[in-house]
Amino acid sequence: MARMGQGFCPAFNQRVYEAAPGIICEQDVAVKMRDGVTIYTDIFRPKNATEKIPVIVSWSWFGKRPGEGMSEWQIMGVPPQTVSNLAKFESPDPMYWCYNGYAVANVDVRGAGHSEGDVHMFTHQDSEDGYDFIEWIAQQVWCNGKVGMAGNSGVAMHQWRIAAYQPPHLACIAPWEATTDLYRESIFEGGVPALSFNEFIAAQVTGMGGVDDQVAMARKYPLMNGYWEDKIPDFSKVRLPIYATAGFSHFHLRGSVQAFRKAKSRKKWIRMHRDFEWPDSYNPDNLEDLKRFYDRYLKDIHNGWELTPKVRIDVMDAYDCDYQVQRKENEFPLERTEYKRYYLDAGKMTMQDAPVEVKSSVSYDGNTEEVVFDMEFTEDTELTGYMYLHLFVEADGHDDMDMFFNIQKADKDGNWIPWTTLGEPHPGAWGKCRVSHRELDPELSTKFQPVMAHRRELKLSKGEIVPIDVEIVPSSRIWHKGEKLRIQIAGRYIREGWFEPLAWDTDNHGKHIIHTGGEYESFIQVPVIPPKFRSGDYVYR
Repeated sequence: MARMGQGFCPAFNQRVYEAAPGIICEQDVAVKMRDGVTIYTDIFRPKNATEKIPVIVSWSWFGKRPGEGMSEWQIMGVPPQTVSNLAKFESPDPMYWCYNGYAVANVDVRGAGHSEGDVHMFTHQDSEDGYDFIEWIAQQVWCNGKVGMAGNSGVAMHQWRIAAYQPPHLACIAPWEATTDLYRESIFEGGVPALSFNEFIAAQVTGMGGVDDQVAMARKYPLMNGYWEDKIPDFSKVRLPIYATAGFSHFHLRGSVQAFRKAKSRKKWIRMHRDFEWPDSYNPDNLEDLKRFYDRYLKDIHNGWELTPKVRIDVMDAYDCDYQVQRKENEFPLERTEYKRYYLDAGKMTMQDAPVEVKSSVSYDGNTEEVVFDMEFTEDTELTGYMYLHLFVEADGHDDMDMFFNIQKADKDGNWIPWTTLGEPHPGAWGKCRVSHRELDPELSTKFQPVMAHRRELKLSKGEIVPIDVEIVPSSRIWHKGEKLRIQIAGRYIREGWFEPLAWDTDNHGKHIIHTGGEYESFIQVPVIPPKFRSGDYVYR
């Protein structure tokens, strides 16, 4: 366990007080876990409630009173005073939910703040504690016995794991943006280690004990094993109502969609969007939407929620312009998807829809250069779902390669057309691959999503050319006639001006070589979505 220290931990102060007009707070309430460890929670609820009410739980190791002593919350992309100082980071705001007839419980999990023990990062211990807390709070005299969970990012990640333990009084969850396979989506995305960023995240936790040192464990266990598998929820046991979201612009994307697809609940909904997670979470329209979900499953109000489309998708276009907003769909990936392959030609740095006959190759410096392959669309084309790359690659001067991929749009003259989030250009739908991790897991892989096993390293020998299959995170975007599909390939992460300290610990030396044509059929498979209706020149998507 590693020591903690950079987060915020307010003074221990057990009391009951009026936190805002009409809202009372029971502060630093002690709750005992099954093994005798005591954790602490702040419970906000309407002061003059005449009926028993449901409770929404925020469960994470971020401190439960981060706004204490601040004049206002500062949340990127959210105007000042939008979120009250009573809210926990990335969590439901009591000054919205209490005024709508809900209690909110902000929990310092085991090891966080003044809670006893050590912080367990997304492990079975954390899930058991979540189970115990939910069953405890459901029995409180003011509670109607129905408990929900809410929050985005780290607060969302816990929800899937706790729901898999099936606490009897957990009635529904709303995990908005959640990494759900820490190894594949965060610590070793594509096999490329991202240890410095995860050290930054762990440093935000403050408590009296230690914290599960995932970075030290990554150095000790760089391949998939029981430690990492323990952090993956058992989605087959997640059977309660779910309202999830997935943002196309953030690193929680893959996990959010995987969880939605794999959860066994028959009552599950997802909203897929371009925006960053924080402004999306506190958008008033989205709050009202979430309230309808909670009203249905925590208050048993028959408000027609079941008529909400199972899948809603923002089809992105350019910059902050979306081609379609919250388009209604029944499933994801879409049943009407037509998968097509475009074959790379290194001789021309283009792609085409038929295999390339002539062999050629292109190389770039693994640390400083990049290459792009472009293909012009001759008609409006929507790509929604999963893409993947099948490439033949070679390392010149080393026994491994770390490769970074972005799927982009360019105009007819080759100028990049990004989409934006928080006003900044986004690099595009992405994928990564450490070539020594190229072996796939046959049980997890599908015809549209290759999934690496990460069970062993397969180093390259001099002159060896190997095939790799690289999954690209799901996305939804329109390319207009004359615009170009672009694949950007480099040995590093390419992005400027972004506020999060994203970084990967690459191991590149010498040149990366991509082979195409002839026996080296390198291609990208894309999910083409045909229009729902077409009549002459009229197209409805």
